[in-house]
Amino acid sequence: MKATKKLHEMGQSLWLDNITRALLTSGTLSRYIQEFSITGLTSNPTIFDHAMKNSHDYDDAIARNLKEGKSGEGLFFELAIEDLKQAADLFRPIHDQTCGVDGWVSLEVSPLLAHDAIATIAAAKDLHARAARPNLFIKIPGTKEGIVAIEETIFSGVPVNVTLLFSASQYTAAAQAYMRGIERRIAAGLKPDINSVASIFISRWDVAVKDRVPEELHNQLGIAVAGQTYQAYRDFLACEPWQRLLNAGARAQRLLWASTGTKDPEASDTLYIRALACPFTVNTMPEATLKAFSDHGEIGQTLSASVHGWKDVLAKFTKADIDIESLAAQLQDEGAASFDKSWSDLMDCISSKSKALKVTH
Repeated sequence: MKATKKLHEMGQSLWLDNITRALLTSGTLSRYIQEFSITGLTSNPTIFDHAMKNSHDYDDAIARNLKEGKSGEGLFFELAIEDLKQAADLFRPIHDQTCGVDGWVSLEVSPLLAHDAIATIAAAKDLHARAARPNLFIKIPGTKEGIVAIEETIFSGVPVNVTLLFSASQYTAAAQAYMRGIERRIAAGLKPDINSVASIFISRWDVAVKDRVPEELHNQLGIAVAGQTYQAYRDFLACEPWQRLLNAGARAQRLLWASTGTKDPEASDTLYIRALACPFTVNTMPEATLKAFSDHGEIGQTLSASVHGWKDVLAKFTKADIDIESLAAQLQDEGAASFDKSWSDLMDCISSKSKALKVTH
């Protein structure tokens, strides 16, 4: 049995952190569902930038949208929604079979809105309505303004993938915003079963401290922070306020491990997949990591069985003058800036392709 299948049967959802038109049209994504037990996927501006920049797969669709008067950001979202609707339809049987727990795809609002709660709420509602798929998450960053938007978006009935979370405290803020949105729905007499995931970024921790700590601490911080966050996740699910909401028909927000491709060439290419194996969570992994884990991955002790080991590891980083909370805030800011840069590159790519296609068409 493939390691991916074992991980799935252990109770963790495997999602692909990638989408391209070729994945859809070639049947590759359908094959991944069958061969690698993939049950969902995520996207972001960087993924779409690479997909459009490195192929001609979108040229005909761009030309068609240009004739309809679309350009720039509006044109991009037409292309992205078209892709994600197809992907959502592929995962719809899984979504139905799991009663909405799994089988999700994700579309991110413009990263330029990361610090504008009102615009984020409006964009989330609009994108979800345009996609018209019940298994489509709208990704909203867990910034200060994003937390405000998450509560309101959940209250409005739009499923949310909270992205750009880096620590247990950032996760808890997102979980509380989700809970407030559900509480408001119940108070308003609305159905409380609005789904959400909270995405914790892992590998960027280890990249950030690699040159600041002894070699024996390399590639340990991301996993330790994940352990701390997983403990906070379990504690939150067990708290009385949330238990009361579950009794009223609410759905538990699932924890999602993101940025799980190994960045250090000297480390195992399946490092974070093995370390973060645990039930009732999601691991969204790059294509290369997915293939590597299917080929030679192993499942050892689950994170839930070793969850308390993170305390000793974090103590070592504190001793090495690493301020976890300050670094988490820095990583979130840098992540938002990185997505801004990818968004700018994506808009430049669409602009240059548009100009070229206007000439040829």
